[in-house]
Amino acid sequence: MAADLTGPCADWPVHWTCDLETLNPAVTGIAVSSATEVLWALTGMRFGTCEVTLRPCARDCFDGRFFDDFGPPWTGGRSYPQPALIGGLWFNLTCGGCTSGCSCTDVSEVRLPAPVNRIVEVLIDGTPMATGSYRLDNNRLLVRTDGGQWPRCNDLSLDDTEPGTWSVTAVYGEELPEGAALAMGQLACAIVEAAGNGGECPLPAGVQQLARQGVTIQYPDVGELFRDGRTGLYLVDMFIAAWNPGRLRNRSRVYRVDQPTVRRAGT
Repeated sequence: MAADLTGPCADWPVHWTCDLETLNPAVTGIAVSSATEVLWALTGMRFGTCEVTLRPCARDCFDGRFFDDFGPPWTGGRSYPQPALIGGLWFNLTCGGCTSGCSCTDVSEVRLPAPVNRIVEVLIDGTPMATGSYRLDNNRLLVRTDGGQWPRCNDLSLDDTEPGTWSVTAVYGEELPEGAALAMGQLACAIVEAAGNGGECPLPAGVQQLARQGVTIQYPDVGELFRDGRTGLYLVDMFIAAWNPGRLRNRSRVYRVDQPTVRRAGT
């Protein structure tokens, strides 16, 4: 995802599995942020959404090169042929239009960094566009459906509330599963206890075996747990095993550079 950041954009929701009134309020906020970062990392940096404001810029002419998810940022506008000498042969390259392979007329569209979860708002000259005047295709192509053209100019020296500018506010990332709040609650409680709340910490310590009054208790190897991407907490490990069984460190990506992409309208 082109909008990838170095961490989650906001704390995950929490369903506390311990008595919140007994916890130190000075530590709970830090515990929630820490639990968010831990679960985000252990589930392959997959979940969580970020709202990003993009300022599209027009390209003078599409040059035919392959671009990954970081570009080109804009492919809208009217099409006109541009001759180009490629491999000893002359070709007519079109600029900023969709007139070949998908439509008999120009389609004004903007190529955004993929994949987009949803569009929040589009501003042109500081004025929000009506929601029905555009749609999202293939999780990255913002198509104008009101018959107009996307602006070719965007004054980046001004805020997007000023004339001569336009912007797209989009949400990136994947929504959290239902079980995330429970896993967050158990892990956050454990972090608060480990931070010195005064109670008994449920996180496994370095002790592997304890014998007292004829009773022997076997504890898991903490180092082995952490190497396997587990914590020793039931709800937390169940959530991680369900959503990251392959123990991926980052979200997966798929690139298709040798086949045409089928347009999925409204996605």
